[in-house]
Amino acid sequence: MKQKTVLITGGAGFIGSHVVRRFVKSYPDYRIVNLDKLTYAGNLDNLSDVDQYRNYGFVKGDITDACFIDELFENHSFDAVIHLAAESHVDRSISGPMEFISANIIGTVNLLNAARDNWDGNMGEKLFCHISTDEVYGSLGDNGLFTEETAYDPRSPYSASKAGSDHMVRAWHHTYGMPVIISNCSNNYGPNQFPEKLIPLAINNLKNGQQVPVYGKGENIRDWLYVEDHAAAIDLLFHNGITGETYNVGGNNEWRNIDLIRMLCEIMDKKLDRVPGTSSDLITFVKDRAGHDLRYAIDNTKITTELGWKPSVSFEQGLERTVDWYLENEKWLKAVLSGEYKSYYNKQYRER
Repeated sequence: MKQKTVLITGGAGFIGSHVVRRFVKSYPDYRIVNLDKLTYAGNLDNLSDVDQYRNYGFVKGDITDACFIDELFENHSFDAVIHLAAESHVDRSISGPMEFISANIIGTVNLLNAARDNWDGNMGEKLFCHISTDEVYGSLGDNGLFTEETAYDPRSPYSASKAGSDHMVRAWHHTYGMPVIISNCSNNYGPNQFPEKLIPLAINNLKNGQQVPVYGKGENIRDWLYVEDHAAAIDLLFHNGITGETYNVGGNNEWRNIDLIRMLCEIMDKKLDRVPGTSSDLITFVKDRAGHDLRYAIDNTKITTELGWKPSVSFEQGLERTVDWYLENEKWLKAVLSGEYKSYYNKQYRER
């Protein structure tokens, strides 16, 4: 396999760390450079199993710093970029939208500009792989699926900022000939996810006998994808995807939030040897999120038929694996639950 130097942004985060691990272990001839700002959601402990590999290196830095990004490209001569770095929590985007606009739009443009300057005249062997979200498409009713042709209709500062970054990537492709691939994925879950997101938050609270906040009546529906299946899809897109194309990556796995939490409660009762129903008593309905999209669901026909990808982990299997990981990694969990997060948590999730 041809040697490449690959920049993976946001590689210390949840999805990014799984992508970094997969590339470091699967492609020893690649030089993998992990760029991460190490904000509250970035954690190098996520990669403790690969940090001594000879083909792995870490750089701490901020994608919103254009001069820094330019210098990084000059020093490393990257052959490709897998861009995952982003502010991603909808609740945080509602309370502080400017941080999302800066990181997700300005940061993406800085990377595109640096890649364009560094790759000028040699675009044919390069690739900018941009990882996005299904939330850019807005909200579905009871029927229908998001396809690659679905019009963008973002409803939160987070999804709007990701939609903006997608548009910038496409603009650089059409205007400057930047070789790009865009993927839009459904909700990820699995090990190493920061416990502000629904599943790890619920696991941690249930473990400690604390109430589990559920927005509204819990009727919002999401399509869930195990994070390692997403990393496998990114690997496939990186090596076999068609430049200029967009691919939707979904789990074919729709669940109402309340049904997901109830299943999680059953698993936790079993894992912790509790009387059945003990955990479900901790479910607490809270005031609904502003602009809360009702349903997301992805049509992943394109990536399955053209590239042969499909989810390999059922939701029941993935949820059990996820619960086991959090129960076995209490030290990791305690380390990420900082005082800053607790303050935010108490403010964000108030009962009705």
